[in-house]
Amino acid sequence: MPQHVPMARLPPVLDTDHLPLAELCAARLDGELYAIDDGWAPIDEPDLPGFRAAVAALRAPRSLIVERLSAAWVHGAVDAPPPIAQFCVPLRSRIAVIADHRSIVREVRIDDDEITWFGDIRCTSIVRTGFDLLRDPTLGDGQVVEVVGAMLAPRPALETALRERLDAAARMPHRTTARSRLDAAALVARSRCDRVQPSLTR
Repeated sequence: MPQHVPMARLPPVLDTDHLPLAELCAARLDGELYAIDDGWAPIDEPDLPGFRAAVAALRAPRSLIVERLSAAWVHGAVDAPPPIAQFCVPLRSRIAVIADHRSIVREVRIDDDEITWFGDIRCTSIVRTGFDLLRDPTLGDGQVVEVVGAMLAPRPALETALRERLDAAARMPHRTTARSRLDAAALVARSRCDRVQPSLTR
């Protein structure tokens, strides 16, 4: 009687380093994989932060830190990865130049406790992600308010942590804008919580 050899479990995110493009496309047509950003994933793979971090990391070497909108997606505050992936490195880090026009890398001051690890992939912590978004002048106020509001809604302690972080930042540019955005994001978060809270418990 022939023995059935179990197939090896696929990694949570695949790219052409794992399988040829033709095989990946065929597996997608067969309903075994689906395309997500620059990778493919098994259809039964849970959509968890570690999985999203692995997807984001396909755009850049593992030495980079996922940040801002890309980190917000990893933390579940954005529905889809941003078209231009955002990464950072600590100041004076030596990294190779990334030629991909769909990725941005910037140098920042960042402490170890502001980094969350997903396996070998680094991502800014939820507090650092919110802090960066609130004071980012390249993003529109409406976008920041919605994203940070989505971050605050399931995390009641995050608003206080962000206010303390803003108060502690010395000589921080865009402080007034950041505080105004946080005030508006807090209202968005409360509105979201009101919508999902059962009426009998209000």
